[in-house]
Amino acid sequence: MNQEPQTIQRATPLLGDPFPEMNVQTTHGPMSLPGDMKGKWFVLFSHPGDFTPVCTTEFYAFTKRADQFKALGCELIGHSVDQLNSHLKWVEWINEKMNVEVPFPVIADGLGTAAIKLGSIHPGKGSNTVRSVYIVDPEGKLRLMLYYPQEIGRSVDEILRAVKALQTSDNNKVSTPEGWPKNDLFGDEVIVPSPKDEKGAKDRKKQMGDACLDWWLCHKKL
Repeated sequence: MNQEPQTIQRATPLLGDPFPEMNVQTTHGPMSLPGDMKGKWFVLFSHPGDFTPVCTTEFYAFTKRADQFKALGCELIGHSVDQLNSHLKWVEWINEKMNVEVPFPVIADGLGTAAIKLGSIHPGKGSNTVRSVYIVDPEGKLRLMLYYPQEIGRSVDEILRAVKALQTSDNNKVSTPEGWPKNDLFGDEVIVPSPKDEKGAKDRKKQMGDACLDWWLCHKKL
């Protein structure tokens, strides 16, 4: 008798979904997410493992830019399936050897509970968390996700840029072009939302003139 193949259910949140609720132990003590971050932006970033070369360079970069995230009202939270003692020792090593102080908490997810909820363990890449990034807004909504393989380090500057772009888009009801605020076409200008009807399309170029390449592609300074 043929049996139906077993389906493995993996939780993978989608953009716009509420960030999965979780109670976690961190290097700064217990946390409840996203509740403890209510009203704030936060970036949760998973790394494959403590005491590994690429992850160490990333933690150094996040630490050096922590004040820039803080200036945007954005908190940083690290995460992996390592045990708490490993996190504590690794953070201590980074502080001593690299002459910095890691200011953000790191989730110790030894049982992988948080990783399963986030979808940050990819079976094809082993049992460690992949290099994933989750940007969450003050309403607790997941706004951006990035995934990297273990052998490729992230650009922390790009993550910082993405937070700035999301906040700019939300606050001004605009879009941001490629590489903003250093776009090859428009520099630090933003993209104006498209018209909603035919009349708006006809009026757009008259109203904005040289700021439009066409009615559907207009840009402006903030």
